[in-house]
Amino acid sequence: MLLLTPLRLLPLFLLAMALVKNPNLSENNQSLRQSATIKDAFALPIASEPAAAAGKIQVALLLDVSNSMDGLIDQAKAQLWNMVNLMGAGVCNGKPVSFEVALYEYGRPANGENNGFIRQLHPFTTKLDEISSTLFSLQTNGGSEYCPEVIIQSVRQLSWDKTPNTYRTVFIAGNESFRQGKIAWTEACTAAQEKDVVVNTIYCGPKAQGIREYWNLGGECGNGSFTAINADLDPVEIPTPYDTLLFSKNRILNNTYLAYGERGMASASLQETMDQKNYGLSQKAAAKRMEVKANASLYKNDDWDMVDALEKDPAFLEKLPKSDLPENLQGKSVGEIKKILVEKARQRAGIRTEIARISIQRNAFIEKAKTNIPDAGKEIGLETAIQQIIQSQAKRYGIEIR
Repeated sequence: MLLLTPLRLLPLFLLAMALVKNPNLSENNQSLRQSATIKDAFALPIASEPAAAAGKIQVALLLDVSNSMDGLIDQAKAQLWNMVNLMGAGVCNGKPVSFEVALYEYGRPANGENNGFIRQLHPFTTKLDEISSTLFSLQTNGGSEYCPEVIIQSVRQLSWDKTPNTYRTVFIAGNESFRQGKIAWTEACTAAQEKDVVVNTIYCGPKAQGIREYWNLGGECGNGSFTAINADLDPVEIPTPYDTLLFSKNRILNNTYLAYGERGMASASLQETMDQKNYGLSQKAAAKRMEVKANASLYKNDDWDMVDALEKDPAFLEKLPKSDLPENLQGKSVGEIKKILVEKARQRAGIRTEIARISIQRNAFIEKAKTNIPDAGKEIGLETAIQQIIQSQAKRYGIEIR
């Protein structure tokens, strides 16, 4: 049956009004005009459904840097790469999700009581080397931990995305009483609920102690969760036959980057530094970092790397001042430089494919080896806690972690 929507009925209404105003129109003219108008009415386009929105994950990490939190900081350094890999596996409406990470510290006396001993270290960003560098620079110090205040600052200061299918969440990790400071926990939770930000509390210590110190928030604070972890849990290092091959590929990958501009050389140096520091922390952290670097959708450096910049903007070279070119490209034409970048991009794609393949084999070997380790996974650390929570809560926003 043919349905006449209000949009399609409009021309028929206008025709009827015209006939009322002009009763002397000939029967033939009326017939012709009516036929034409009806034809036009049904030729009108129907408004299409809006395209399904791609998903997004925004994570704010709020870390206690008071005394006794060294283990938490070490876990945060390593879990960054696992968390990014996890978010990179997210799909919403058939499309990969994007992500942003923000970082706060709280409990440091040097940040001043007027500011709640709190400091924003990074607003929402995808600059992973910079976040990693900041995590490695953190040092613990004695101080008061104002949990409600750091929550309310993160909720109000950060640019939370309001679009549909955006999973907005805060992870606050620490110990001592949750109710320290001048701001009530109820005020912080109300602020989070107003912006649909999910607050997840992670207590570093026994669960019963966390409950006694009021960390067991859930539905009261943006429908989040309460988890207790062992902040001093040492990661289980399982050597694999793929380690040497995997880490040898990193140098080849780094050689495909061509720095440009004022910050180019410093950023390339930072990339190398963070490779070394993550490897020094643990082979697990280094391997997870390499998985991220092998994923073009997760590890982007168009602000300092010419290959990424050209991929983002095909007219990049025409806009780039010659003074921003690296010295070895200064005398070359745009065409010559583009040819070099295209070749670098081809090499990068190939080495990324190799790293991804080796990483899959390495991870499978480790999972199988864990089955032979007594009590493996009995205690959970920061990495496992965040992974489980993101996988569960993202579903509320139509995001599936594959």
